[in-house]
Amino acid sequence: MPLTYASYLKIDELLSIQEPRSSPPEHDEMLFIVIHQVYELWFKLLLHEVDAVKVELSEARAFKAVHTFKRMRTIMKTLVGQLDILETMTPMSFSSFRDRLETASGFQSTQFRELEFALGYKRPETLAYLPEGSAALPVLQRRLRERSLVDHFYDFLEREGVEIPFDLRARDAAAPAVPDERVQEGLLSLYRSRGELAILFELMTDFDEGLQEWRYRHVKIVERTIGAKKGTGGSPGVPFLKQSLFKPVFPDLWAIRHRL
Repeated sequence: MPLTYASYLKIDELLSIQEPRSSPPEHDEMLFIVIHQVYELWFKLLLHEVDAVKVELSEARAFKAVHTFKRMRTIMKTLVGQLDILETMTPMSFSSFRDRLETASGFQSTQFRELEFALGYKRPETLAYLPEGSAALPVLQRRLRERSLVDHFYDFLEREGVEIPFDLRARDAAAPAVPDERVQEGLLSLYRSRGELAILFELMTDFDEGLQEWRYRHVKIVERTIGAKKGTGGSPGVPFLKQSLFKPVFPDLWAIRHRL
């Protein structure tokens, strides 16, 4: 049988996995399922791009990294835009099928937690939200222990003549990225002397801003939909989500804005 559009993309399988649990069917459950499945596909692509740009930074392939960050930034803009669709679902609509989610929760999204860890926002305590015996645990433990995107950014800066302090290099891989004034001085020097690198740094900041925008919009949608209620599956809901607001991936790039 010749390869077709449908067989290459496995369209039949793709369209068969939307299975609402409400009976009789609640209209907006299909929207809820499709949006979240699409998000998981975007998360998969973002992880693919983050793993690629890690190598590009470590090898000081600046122009390739520019291209990859442009793509990552555009994906983030798309993720933010999709929240406009989810926001058309009213709190009453969600309540009509929410109990069908039982113990399922977005806090269990392995790929989003992978993305956080890969970027450098490492919170080992989030592993507690995985179901007991989850196959995702070793995947997330590996991401937790491996070098983050910020660590690979240090590789890039070092190749460009910035001295990265030993204590940053030697810190626990499972610790989150933190701003450092010594790195910031090196960044300022590159901004002022290497215009082509400033383009890369601004794209990285664009991506970072997009992620923070997505987090904010996501928190507000959850808040307007369930208010102060606990999340599905007993997850902590809005208060937990608010902890990650305004925490950048590249804190050093943000710390120097007033000096550019």
